[in-house]
Amino acid sequence: MSDWSADAIVIGSGFGGAVTACRLAEAGLRVIVLERGRRWTRDTFPRAAGDAWRWNDDRPQAENGWLDFRMFRHMAVAQGAAVGGGSLIYANISVEADRATFDAGWPAEVTYDELAPYYRTVGAMMNVQPVPTGQWPARTRLMAEAADKTRHGDRFRPLDLAVTFDPTWSPDEPGAYEHARSKPFTNREGKQQGTCVHLGECDIGCPVLARNTLDLNYLARAETKGADVRPLTIVRSIEPQDDGYRVRFERIDGRELVPGSETAPIVVVAAGSLGSTELLLRSRDVTRTLPRLPRTLGEGWSANGDFLTIGYHANRRVDPTRGPTITSAIDFRDGSSGGRPFLIEDGGFPDLVRSYLGRRTGRRSVWRRRRLLHHAALALLGDGDTFEHVMPWFSQGRDAGDGQLRLQPRWWLFGRPTLRLRWDVTVSRPTIEAIIAMHRELATATDGVPVVPPTWKLGSYLITPHPLGGCRMGSSPETSVVDHRGAVWGHPGLYVADGSIVPEAIGANPSRTIAALAERISQHIVGEARA
Repeated sequence: MSDWSADAIVIGSGFGGAVTACRLAEAGLRVIVLERGRRWTRDTFPRAAGDAWRWNDDRPQAENGWLDFRMFRHMAVAQGAAVGGGSLIYANISVEADRATFDAGWPAEVTYDELAPYYRTVGAMMNVQPVPTGQWPARTRLMAEAADKTRHGDRFRPLDLAVTFDPTWSPDEPGAYEHARSKPFTNREGKQQGTCVHLGECDIGCPVLARNTLDLNYLARAETKGADVRPLTIVRSIEPQDDGYRVRFERIDGRELVPGSETAPIVVVAAGSLGSTELLLRSRDVTRTLPRLPRTLGEGWSANGDFLTIGYHANRRVDPTRGPTITSAIDFRDGSSGGRPFLIEDGGFPDLVRSYLGRRTGRRSVWRRRRLLHHAALALLGDGDTFEHVMPWFSQGRDAGDGQLRLQPRWWLFGRPTLRLRWDVTVSRPTIEAIIAMHRELATATDGVPVVPPTWKLGSYLITPHPLGGCRMGSSPETSVVDHRGAVWGHPGLYVADGSIVPEAIGANPSRTIAALAERISQHIVGEARA
């Protein structure tokens, strides 16, 4: 077919889609990127109660906001909806998987040594760096102290962040946290950014653009090279056409969903663990346009061992709303604690009251009234100060990765088939309990009171922002969905390049591994396209 819409269609623009779109466009291919979310700017980031916070998969034409929060029976999943995908809501962490991660469950071709050059490329593109030592927030210092007091000081380390810092900035100077203290600059892709002034608003959009999100690097370069990035476009199915594929979608136009389609000989599915798996399940089982997709589609899903314990430190200021959301880790990925590999990190969260008032100075709002509730709730924890004494202890671990995604009618036998997650924590429970035990040890060693979420204590319910698997990578179509190149078994020209292909829990923030895999997959796609 000579009249293809493009040489390649990329579905999604997160850590898989942005990388592949960039590299394919650099290679001279005509690329269309279909992204369900909006193109956000610093002026449109949500702040107030009535802003566009929620993505509603049932009514995207009415609710197409910042965060897609899916609640399943035993698990909740948080996802971004944006040009730039999860990079707009994640905590900036750019950490490599450790060597032992690849010892089992991965194709023989994918090893740490094989990914090492791609890890370096991602780090350079994302301009990663740790928080300068003189700028450590109170949380980072608390982490280092906790590691020392529990005799794990050699395991503490600052983490690389996709954030740009000004080495001359100091938190001790008057007005240090004012937006005006951020130094503006033009990045390598011609995008305007600013340096970090520790506003703590990473997960809701940095107002000074210090975060090196994908829309400011990989996607920016892709567009410079001619890629056509289309926001608010929801892909519904993929079907074979001649020697390629037709991708059918609905475009959000005001309050309407307008159908459309495009064709290409190459399609890269990069809509995330839930999105890519659901799209391929629908194409196999509902529209039946891809009936020969592997039977293992949907299997091997992992929550990446994510867990949060709150510590209350009554006698010290933690200030979790200051500084990048995560800054450091204590590394137990060698399994030396409880026999389970995991990573402990400090955590932070945005002060929505302060960030909203910073934008709406002088205006009365619902947030002013809610501030009283904010203080009253904390009074239950201690002296009623604000959140300054709260320490979120984050973690990721290598859970069992034995979840299964499938489509099921909304009401038993009736209704539109809806994505469901079958998740049983039984095999993963020892990993979570080992994490909780370490959280308690670290909090107690620094005179804190650890509070395990009641959702876990009462119902073993978990929340993850790092879903993995569903289209896992492997060595045969009997046990996996894609091969080591990200190519879907039995479907030439169809690839998957995102967290859904990760075959085992990583036990660390996965963004850099996903991007490194996408770099490698892109190289194979370009080579095959030129052959």
